[in-house]
Amino acid sequence: MYPLLDTINIPSQLRALERKALPQLADELRKFLVESVAKTGGHLSSNLGTVELTIALHYVFNTPHDRLVWDVGHQTYAHKILTGRREGMNKLRMRGGVAGFPRRDESEYDAFGTAHSSTSISAALGMAVAAQLEGIDRRAVAVIGDGAMSAGMAFEALNNAGAMNTNLLVILNDNDMSISRPVGALNNYLAKLMSGQFYATARRAGEKMLGVVPPVLELAKRAEEHVKGMVTPSTLFEEFGFNYIGPIDGHDLDVLVTTLSNIKHLDGPQFLHVVTRKGAGYQAAEEDPILYHGVSKFDPDAGIISKAAGKPTYTQIFGDWLCDMAALDHRLVGITPAMREGSGLVRFSQEYPDRYFDVGIAEQHAVTFAAGLACDGMKPVVAIYSTFLQRAYDQLIHDVAIQNLPVVFAIDRAGLVGADGPTHAGSFDLTYLRCIPNITVMTPADENECRQMLYTAFQMNTPTAIRYPRAIGTGVVAQKEMQALPLGRGEIRRKGEKIALLAFGSMLKPSLEAAEELNATVVNMRFVKPLDDDLIESLAADYKLLVTIEENTIMGGAGSAVVESLESKSISIPVLQLGLPDVFIDQGDPAQMLADWGLDKIGIIKSVRMRLSE
Repeated sequence: MYPLLDTINIPSQLRALERKALPQLADELRKFLVESVAKTGGHLSSNLGTVELTIALHYVFNTPHDRLVWDVGHQTYAHKILTGRREGMNKLRMRGGVAGFPRRDESEYDAFGTAHSSTSISAALGMAVAAQLEGIDRRAVAVIGDGAMSAGMAFEALNNAGAMNTNLLVILNDNDMSISRPVGALNNYLAKLMSGQFYATARRAGEKMLGVVPPVLELAKRAEEHVKGMVTPSTLFEEFGFNYIGPIDGHDLDVLVTTLSNIKHLDGPQFLHVVTRKGAGYQAAEEDPILYHGVSKFDPDAGIISKAAGKPTYTQIFGDWLCDMAALDHRLVGITPAMREGSGLVRFSQEYPDRYFDVGIAEQHAVTFAAGLACDGMKPVVAIYSTFLQRAYDQLIHDVAIQNLPVVFAIDRAGLVGADGPTHAGSFDLTYLRCIPNITVMTPADENECRQMLYTAFQMNTPTAIRYPRAIGTGVVAQKEMQALPLGRGEIRRKGEKIALLAFGSMLKPSLEAAEELNATVVNMRFVKPLDDDLIESLAADYKLLVTIEENTIMGGAGSAVVESLESKSISIPVLQLGLPDVFIDQGDPAQMLADWGLDKIGIIKSVRMRLSE
């Protein structure tokens, strides 16, 4: 079925192929990718765009001796297939299967674990310096996308790398740029020329000769920049100290292999600009790369077929609220760090384009930008994943909380996220948020409560955070009318005896189910900060055991807040804390993952009965 691909299990076998066989391998690899991801789901368009680049990198460089670092890593399926994991692709992103991102403990070919953006240049630079210090002849290559280049960390690394004489190659995988055929052909030719040894030698000789006359050397450099500027992008990267080459066609294997082979023998920091197309080779993905960025299972012949709308997700609840609130208050602005679709801002961006700000993959900037808006009377709402807000923790404390500014953080993907695994799990936000002064932290238990909490947060003049899961709702209809909830007040949802289950957010549903068998009282706590201390005190007086239940790490989480509340009043009562353990939880089915850690109906019942039997 795959005459060439079936013979390739490791890159050394790829490097044994004749160069003319590489296009056929690319065709087979692309076909395998479509058929494989259609069966499992996963990232598709980004992986289709890097097939030729992946083949060329492993063909030219001696991996894993040479270090290959992928930024974000959602374009590494071809890399995984060519490095011994083709058979494991049938369990991609499933429990016990191949991860959707690079992982050091999965393969020696995964030089650096990634999933968040803009880390590749820093990591590869560290590897290049390590090789230099150890006297090892080794190349370090960072592959970074144009989106990831928008983050400050990438430029911090470029600035540092350009000042070092290390053998680092940065490849900009640019899939947001087009090159017309005539200009593309010229750029391909010039890239081959400028990456060659003759050009590099001549350039060094010229610099040495003209170095005795600094004004002439400077004139020569400027002349070179202007000549290059006629056919290439700006010389920004050369100002950082890199030798810039490109842009070249990232789907032309002959150009890629020639250029990379030449660069491999150049010393110092090199920057190669490669232009690719998301979804390349699969028409449906080329036409709609956003739709095919992250896909569920689908028929590759028919493509993705829209399904009938079912229960809304919490993300959709947020997106609808944002538009409704914007209609009522002109001060509302929506901010996202490059996650418009994922965070539910598509409709808002269309209806309120002047108040919609996608700041790129720049979480730190997003938070401080919001702080600046809040200083001058606007009401910013930052839509951000729990795991991405971690990247802006200093800004959250220093720029928002200390100044007590009215910024609303709509935190999506709280708790476990399933197939994306530990890098994207929002397991820590209750812990890292509740220790910050001035901030209010809310945990909605259903769709309507999510909407009302967002409204509550917007009415406040202090920092607020509402965290909700990556999931469809419970089926509760979100009421159009909005009403602020009483601050820091929980509610008793079921009355029972001896045991009180204190549920936070998504854990209310399994707690209610478990309570039927336990005959327990169930409290929807709603707020992690401020906590309903009075309610907790009254529960401690009426029940023999309090059980806190949260989809967050137990360490420092909502349960810890309850224990602290009791301790502050010198109240002694047994407290069972249920939540996520002190480990990074691997990928899998979300429901099964919760069950594994006792956060479903059966697990709650088992844990409570075990405690009562002690």
